[in-house]
Amino acid sequence: MFALGALHLLYSFHGPNLRPRDPELEDRLKAVSPAIARRTTMWKCWIGFNVSHAFGLLFFAFVYAYLALAQSALLFGSAYLASVGGLLLGGYMVLAKRYWFSAPFRGVTLATVFYVAGFIASRV
Repeated sequence: MFALGALHLLYSFHGPNLRPRDPELEDRLKAVSPAIARRTTMWKCWIGFNVSHAFGLLFFAFVYAYLALAQSALLFGSAYLASVGGLLLGGYMVLAKRYWFSAPFRGVTLATVFYVAGFIASRV
């Protein structure tokens, strides 16, 4: 999840990966505001959504890596923490499968497999 979040953050500001293929569309997004607020543009919203999405992925990675490495008894002994992490990963898998493309789906699926394997290994 850290790798996905870091790449998403990088792509939010650099390179063509999260930009429209049609340059006219990007120009239009930079000129049009959403119905909810006139003081921003759809382009600024697009960048903000992508950056906040990246922050969420990074937050998950940092918190659960810390718990696994420094507070393993707390993480592996808590059905609540296990469930919250698993539900979040499951939610990302559904989003990736339904709305995104294959690379994020494969990445989230791999992260979920590692997550589940970690909990199984903690029981052995």
